[in-house]
Amino acid sequence: MEQIRNVYCVGRNYKLHAAELGNELPKQPMIFMKPTHAVVPLDQAEIVLPYDRGEVHYEAELVIRIARDYRPGAGADELIDGLALGIDFTLRDVQTELKRQGHPWMAAKGFMNSAPVTPFISFPGIDRLNETDFTLRLNGEEVQRGNARDMIFSVQTVIDYIAGHYGIGAGDLIFTGTPAGVGRVQAGDKFELYWGSERLGACMMK
Repeated sequence: MEQIRNVYCVGRNYKLHAAELGNELPKQPMIFMKPTHAVVPLDQAEIVLPYDRGEVHYEAELVIRIARDYRPGAGADELIDGLALGIDFTLRDVQTELKRQGHPWMAAKGFMNSAPVTPFISFPGIDRLNETDFTLRLNGEEVQRGNARDMIFSVQTVIDYIAGHYGIGAGDLIFTGTPAGVGRVQAGDKFELYWGSERLGACMMK
């Protein structure tokens, strides 16, 4: 995997996912970050998660890779060179308590192995992105299906927002949000991630 600089993530970017967790829809992109150490290859990997900290949930997401430094007015097709699928593993019980206390989500989102990513493919362009579903299969059964056109905040909006508030450039990854259907992870589970009919990666939980 190429050198990663920053890992940005978008929370509550699909209406049905926000609804299934009982969350209000955001009025602007809700951005959080994961450490680069959280990123691991999702390519027939065995992934160890901290099940002793409460329920762990899966959240499948489109992941984009930024190829060059941002300049005002730059379009997504110009800035992005790679597309992958990833899982934003979340310590849900920990996150619920953090939200109750008004604390940052780091402990729930930033643990080791919490951001597995498939191998990247060439970015197909925004038009193709909005035409193609991505899916997550758990133990052979489809549990999540999403499409970039259903995002509350588009890829371009997310890029512009991050650039304006935090900075963005070559080597940055963006997890763009998860659709509805998140659920609990257990040891022994097998996850498979598909872009259209193409399987980009799979992993087993330990």
